[in-house]
Amino acid sequence: MQPFEALKVARSQGLDLVEVAPTANPPVCRIINYGKYLYQLNKRQHEARKNQKSIELKEVKMRPRTSAHDFETKRNKVIDFLREGAKVKITIMFRGREMAHRDLGFKMMERLVKEVDEFGLVETRPKLEGPNLSTIIAAKKAPGKSASAQSSRPAPAVGAPPATPRPHPKPPSGSVPAVPMQAAPGSSQENSGG
Repeated sequence: MQPFEALKVARSQGLDLVEVAPTANPPVCRIINYGKYLYQLNKRQHEARKNQKSIELKEVKMRPRTSAHDFETKRNKVIDFLREGAKVKITIMFRGREMAHRDLGFKMMERLVKEVDEFGLVETRPKLEGPNLSTIIAAKKAPGKSASAQSSRPAPAVGAPPATPRPHPKPPSGSVPAVPMQAAPGSSQENSGG
């Protein structure tokens, strides 16, 4: 169809002629309500953004002279963040003469990375940025709803019989017995024959 004919048809219907695939040979056009099309497109994009899970970047800061107990506490916090599915930026901050002993910071970072290895993967290698040594660790797998639901239920024992459904409780003796309801005259059940 020629473009002027398509435009004439679109205007007669009160719609718009929209070029869908300009690179196709011949170009593809559709007769649609352009305002409604933009609204639906915007709505779809909004829904996609709403359902998308953003990964947070958490940060844990330490010093090269951090004590053993404090180190364990910070390590446990990193593990908690990784279990939640967040990325963790670990920063070791040097001040003054500590810069002369950067190897202590690199050893501490290496130790921390080894200890959280089963929960996360190193995304960026440890690097020195001014007075700070930092690395980013990402969770090995994002937490899934199905994994957490399965872990909350106990696993059935091997060789155990399958679970049987519970019977429904009986109504109290003074209650009225259940009677099937009859369809009202003219309803669809009468016409369907079953």
